[in-house]
Amino acid sequence: MITALFFYGTLRHAPLLEIVLGRSISPADLVGATLENFAAYAVAEGPFPMIVASSGEVAEGLLATGLTQEDIARLDYYEGGFNYDLREVVLAHGQAAQVYVCAPDRWTAQEPWDFTAWADKWASMSCHAAVEVMGHYGNLDRDTVARMFPQIRARAWSKVLGARYCAVQDVFAGKLEVVKQVRAYTGYFAVDELSLRHERFDGTMSQVLERSYFIAGDAALVLPYDPVRDRVLVVEQMRMAPIGRDDPEIWHLEPIAGRVDPGEMPEQTALREAQEEAGLELDRLEAVARGYPSPGDSTGYYHIFVGLTDLPDGTACIGGLETEAENIRSRLISFTDFLAMAERQALANTPLALLAYWLAHHRSRLRS
Repeated sequence: MITALFFYGTLRHAPLLEIVLGRSISPADLVGATLENFAAYAVAEGPFPMIVASSGEVAEGLLATGLTQEDIARLDYYEGGFNYDLREVVLAHGQAAQVYVCAPDRWTAQEPWDFTAWADKWASMSCHAAVEVMGHYGNLDRDTVARMFPQIRARAWSKVLGARYCAVQDVFAGKLEVVKQVRAYTGYFAVDELSLRHERFDGTMSQVLERSYFIAGDAALVLPYDPVRDRVLVVEQMRMAPIGRDDPEIWHLEPIAGRVDPGEMPEQTALREAQEEAGLELDRLEAVARGYPSPGDSTGYYHIFVGLTDLPDGTACIGGLETEAENIRSRLISFTDFLAMAERQALANTPLALLAYWLAHHRSRLRS
C-alpha cells in the first residue's frame, strides 16, 4: 500500500501537518516535489486550495514519506471533512504517491493558489482550527465536524485576534498550570471544563480549581450616530438570553453587532454589519472600547465603535440576512432621549449603555 503522500496545499505547513498527525515529523520525511499536468487553485469558499487536472501546468508541493496507517487515518479524518479523498498519482520524478482530491464541482476554483500568501494570513488560524478538529478524532465522525467547521473556524480566528489585541493593563503575571482540559460541549458555541492551579498574589500556588468557560468568538458592535441631526440608530430583535432568564422582555434594544468573521478585522465587521442589519453606509468609525463583557465565564470579546453617518427621517427599517434567519428592526432615537434611557436604566444592554455615556462625553467634539 502506498504511504507516500503529495501535499500541494495547507498541509505543506509543517506545524499544521504535525497537529493533524498528532506527532512531530522529521524534515527528512518531507521533500520538495511536483505533479505535472495538475494545478492548485484557491477556492472561493475558504482559505484552502483544490487541485485540478490541467494540461501543461505543474503543481508544486511536498512529498511525505514514512507515514503509518494511523497517520493516513488521521489525515483522512481531517481532509475528509472538506470532502477530499485520496487518489493515486505519479510525480514528476516517477515516484508513485497519493494526493487528496475533491470532486470537480465541490468547491469553486478561483486564482492560482499562493502558499506563501496563505501562510502569512491564514496559517495561525488553520492551526488553531486543526487542534479543535483533531480533538474530536475518535469521538465524532468527520461529517459532524464538517458541519461545525464554520463555528470552529470562527473560534480559531478569535484566538488569532486574541494574540493581536492586548490591553497592556500592567497587571500581575503569575504562573498558571492547567492540570486537565476537556471540551464538554461543542456546537454553534462550545464549553470547556478545566482543572487548574494558579499563582496567588503572595507567591504560593492555589489548590486545584474546577472551572469552566463558554467559548464565543470576537464581535464588533457599532452605534450609528448622526452629529448633525444629533440622533442615534439602535436595533431591536429577539434574544435568547432573556428567554433563559425568564425575562418578560424577549425583544431587546442593542447596538448593531455581529461576529468577526475569519479574515476580518473588527472595523471591517462593523461596516459590514451596519449594511446588513440596517442598510447603512458609515462614514467613519470612532473606537470606544475593546474588552471582555464577562471575563469570569466567557471568551467573548467586544470591539465597540460609534459610526458617524447620516440618519435622515425614514432611515429606520426592517433588516437582517434571510440566510441567518435574522429579523431586525432599527429605530431612530434623539441623543437626549437616548441618554435619558441610559440614566433611568431603560437600556438592558450594557454595551449600549456604555455607548450612551461615551457619546455624552464626546458629543461636542463630534458635532463641532
